Amino acid sequence: MGNSSTKLEKTFEGHIPDGERYYGLENFGNTCYANSVLQALYFCKPFRERLIAHHASLAKDHEENLLTVLGELFSEISSQKKRTGVLAPRRFIQRLKRDNELFRSFMHQDAHEFFMFTLNECCEILEREARAAREKEEGGAGAPASPSPSGSPPITTWIHDVFQGHLTNQTKCLWCENVTSREECFLDLSLDVEQNSSLASCLRAFSDDELLDARDKFQCDACGGLQEAHKRMLVKTAPRVLALHLKRFKYVEALGRHSKLMHRVAFPRELKLDDRVLAPDAPVAEHDATYRLFAVVVHLGSGPNHGHYVCLVRSHGQWLTYDDDVVDLADEDDLARLYGNASERAAGNEHGYILFYQRDEDEEAASSGGVGAGVGGGWGETT
Repeated sequence: MGNSSTKLEKTFEGHIPDGERYYGLENFGNTCYANSVLQALYFCKPFRERLIAHHASLAKDHEENLLTVLGELFSEISSQKKRTGVLAPRRFIQRLKRDNELFRSFMHQDAHEFFMFTLNECCEILEREARAAREKEEGGAGAPASPSPSGSPPITTWIHDVFQGHLTNQTKCLWCENVTSREECFLDLSLDVEQNSSLASCLRAFSDDELLDARDKFQCDACGGLQEAHKRMLVKTAPRVLALHLKRFKYVEALGRHSKLMHRVAFPRELKLDDRVLAPDAPVAEHDATYRLFAVVVHLGSGPNHGHYVCLVRSHGQWLTYDDDVVDLADEDDLARLYGNASERAAGNEHGYILFYQRDEDEEAASSGGVGAGVGGGWGETT
C-alpha cells in the first residue's frame, strides 16, 4: 500500500484534523463482507466517537464481547501515529465467528447480514449493561439479578441514538374504513429494487399500499371480522444516520436459488425524504431534514454466493475506495458506476448494496419542532 499511502498523505496534507486515520484491513479469507461494513461504520462519525468513548470507559479487566473488540479495533485505528497503513482485525473476526456460526466458514457471506448482526448484537450488549446498572442502583450491589418488570421503560442505547428511526404501520380496513396504526422501530430500511429506478422511487415503493386479501386478510377490531385491507409503512421519525439496503439478491423459484438483480438504481449525494414516505404526524423537522451520502458498501460479482465487497467513503470532502488492505483515492463521478446496469445485457457487476446517509445537523437544528398537519397522509383518521 506504499504508493497509495503516499498519494493519500499528499492529497490530505494540511487538511486532516488530528485523529483522522486511513487504514486498510487485512482479509482473513473471504472477510471482505466484514471489512467493507467496518470501514463504513468507522467513517460514521457519531458511531465511531461514541464507540471509542465507550471503550475508553471500560475497566481494564472487562469481559470480552463483540462490542469490546470492535471498540478496541476502532481505538487502535484512531490512535495510530501514522495517518495511513494496514491493520489486521484478527480479534474482531475471531470473536465474530465465535458468536455466530453463520460466519465461521471461509465462504462468501452477505454484508447486510453482517451489518445487522453486528448492530443488534452490540445493542443487546449495551442493553444488558444498562439493565445490570439499573438493578445495581435499585437493589444495591448485593441484590440478585432479576428480569426487568414489563412496565419498565425500554432501554435506548447510543447505537439507537445514531441508527434508530420509527415507522408507522398503518392498516385500513376496506369494509369499515377504520385505520389502525402501530409504531415500529428500525435500524435500517430494506428496499425492493426495480429496473431503471431511483432511490426516491424505491422509498416510495416501500410506503406504497399493500393489499391484504385471501389468506392474508386483516382481523379488524372495529368491525370484528377478517376483512380485506390496505397496509402501508410510513416513516414517522428518521434516524441521525439512515442506512438503506438495496435488495439485490432475490429468490427465483424457477431456478431454485437466489440470483443477483443488476438493475440500475440511481442514488443521490443529497437526500430528502418524500412527503409520500412520511407519516401524517411526522414532525416538521422530518420534512425539512437533509441527508448526505458518506459511505457505500459495494458488491462486485454476478451472484449472492460469490464475489467481493469494497466500500467507498467520503472523508472531509474526498471520496476513497477501501478494498480490504488497499486504500485509494476515488472521484465522486465513480459513484455513478455503482448504480447498476440500464440493460440486463449490459456489462458491469459493481453495484451499490448498502447506502449510508448522515443527517445534516445544521439543517436539523434550523428546523422547528411540532407536527406537520395534513402532510404525507391520505388515509384520514387513525386509531
